[in-house]
Amino acid sequence: MRTKAEIAVEDYQGNVNCAQSVLAVFAQDYGLDQATALRLGAGLGGGCHSGEICGALSAGSAVVGLNCGNTARDPDRYANCQRKTREFLTNFREKYGAVTCRDLLGFDISLPGGRERAIELNLFETRCKDIVRSAVDILEGLGY
Repeated sequence: MRTKAEIAVEDYQGNVNCAQSVLAVFAQDYGLDQATALRLGAGLGGGCHSGEICGALSAGSAVVGLNCGNTARDPDRYANCQRKTREFLTNFREKYGAVTCRDLLGFDISLPGGRERAIELNLFETRCKDIVRSAVDILEGLGY
């Protein structure tokens, strides 16, 4: 049986972005259909297509929210979700030493020629694939 991390990596390699692959693999667990998960993740890849916060990290944070987020004004539930989101982010940062796409890749894919350079260096198939796998593994390790 394939693991969630393996499924997310396969999805990622099948032309969905890092965020889509992480969010989609957890969608059903939280009552979210695949199509909606893919649409939600579409704008998050590549650090919201700006080199900012990694899409896999953003999607992982969304998974945390699906698990424990508040739906009404509930300060305790909100504080718990903040704590759990920070826990996920801390684990990710400890593994990679960074949280932005540009820092994780070593340059900015949102700048002219940046995406092409990442493709030339095979970063989407190496670095990003590893990050997708790790984001899912970290989430599962935290009980999601």
